[in-house]
Amino acid sequence: MLKNLREYEAQSQEGALGKEEIFGVVDQLLAQTPDARRVLLVPPDITRCYSGAGDIAGYCYRRLIGQAEVHIMPALGTHRMMTREEQIRFIGADIPESAYRFHNWRTDTVKLGTVPASYVEEISQGTSSLDIDVEVNRHLVDGSYDLILSIGQVVPHEVVGMANYSKNILVGLGGRQMINQSHMVGAIYNLEKIMGNVDTPVRLLFDYAEEHFLSETPLAYLLTVATEENHQARIHGIFAGASRRPFEKASQLAKKWNITTLPARVSKVVAYLEPEEFTSTWVGNKAVYRSRMIVEDGGELLVLAPGLVHFGESEEADRLIRQYGYRGTPYVQKLRAEGRFVDADMVAAHMMHSSTEGRFTITYATDPQKVSREEIEGVGYQYMDYQEAAARYDMDLLPNGYCTMPDGEEIYVIKAPALGLWKTEN
Repeated sequence: MLKNLREYEAQSQEGALGKEEIFGVVDQLLAQTPDARRVLLVPPDITRCYSGAGDIAGYCYRRLIGQAEVHIMPALGTHRMMTREEQIRFIGADIPESAYRFHNWRTDTVKLGTVPASYVEEISQGTSSLDIDVEVNRHLVDGSYDLILSIGQVVPHEVVGMANYSKNILVGLGGRQMINQSHMVGAIYNLEKIMGNVDTPVRLLFDYAEEHFLSETPLAYLLTVATEENHQARIHGIFAGASRRPFEKASQLAKKWNITTLPARVSKVVAYLEPEEFTSTWVGNKAVYRSRMIVEDGGELLVLAPGLVHFGESEEADRLIRQYGYRGTPYVQKLRAEGRFVDADMVAAHMMHSSTEGRFTITYATDPQKVSREEIEGVGYQYMDYQEAAARYDMDLLPNGYCTMPDGEEIYVIKAPALGLWKTEN
């Protein structure tokens, strides 16, 4: 419905944009929809705290609230609902809690149609063949809003290749079947062939759903490209519009800022998960997905996770992870064949993504008062006490990248694994 919107962008090849440049692009987009009276903002949740999307969502709310009824529905997918403290920290203290709407992926969706198995087989090169239902939050399509602004960061992603654009809607505000099956299509195809690429099987799946079932939805996008420095987001680009073109442009810029290529694999990677951002392995295992290609066979990935309190973001996922653990693709596929993941293929896909297939080891350093050694080892990982790990690997002192410790140990440090992809030249 908004496909004829003019597209705007601001980007920097050398540094970060200022707020005037960022909000200027937002203003240009909003100026094209002056008659919008019922507006829905769809930012990510706190697990994308360095996306810049929280500041943009807050700006949009303040910019529109005098002329329209404005609601905020974070694109949670299967994540837990944000707390009030997280809403304030991410989007702003001046935005009332009453403005927020919560998406429940189990109960709040309607089916729009089906992506046929023949098309899924074609785009996945024969690795998957199944009908996939397209479900989204009912308020996207029932006339509740005359403008829906999807706000988020384009960054390498393990399921879709490059995150955001229509994924923010079809997964972030999607239903069980689309989330389940899209994740499994990606897992079977192999995340290492997907991450950092644009036209992947899962992206083409989302393109089909967007073209066939969302073309009449009043949907526009504000897409950022961002990195982190000194615990602050640095926005290198913002792209606005209603077509696929802003996503494609953002993806090209993200390849420059968010993909790091090393000449060879390293023996040990030390990754850090911000405690306020990552409380589960369900989202924290981005430290695994995004770094796995640079860890050499027989090496180690050490994940410092002071905020970890559970494995899954839902009781269902947490229970299945604790029951079966991260033990490799053949084991997970055997469990699937036995019917252990009925209507829960997203969990199976997560387990496949989160295993090294025996190639290297994963050690989680946690607060034992939150997650114990027994719990970590019970899901197939090695354990280290967080205080011991933090004393040796001080993230306030160590730089990103190659480091040599005083005793000669060579490590590679990644302080914000969710913001990038690390791979080798070969």
